[in-house]
Amino acid sequence: MQAQNEHQEAQPKERHIDFDQDGFLLDPHSWNKQMAGTIAELDEIGPLGPDHWSVIYYLREHHLTYGSLPPMAQVCRTAHLGQYAVHWLFGGCRNAWRIAGLPNPGGEALTYMS
Repeated sequence: MQAQNEHQEAQPKERHIDFDQDGFLLDPHSWNKQMAGTIAELDEIGPLGPDHWSVIYYLREHHLTYGSLPPMAQVCRTAHLGQYAVHWLFGGCRNAWRIAGLPNPGGEALTYMS
């Protein structure tokens, strides 16, 4: 019985992620790399590679600096990726923003993310 209890304690606890009605994190400050991977799985993006992380970190840095969504062409250019890389990597801007753990950008921005 002791071994079974130790095994249960050694297993990582599954983390619950709270999203708003549009699917964005309720608490963007709780974001971490593991959470990004979980959201990518939920969005059926697959494992995140170096190009994904280049985009994710750029989106986070831009949002923390300017408080806004950057043009995706700028994101791709800065990350030295093709013009449509965000769409190829994430399936769209909305998924990239969600995986980056950024807050809901609002109704107008959401229309441009589709």
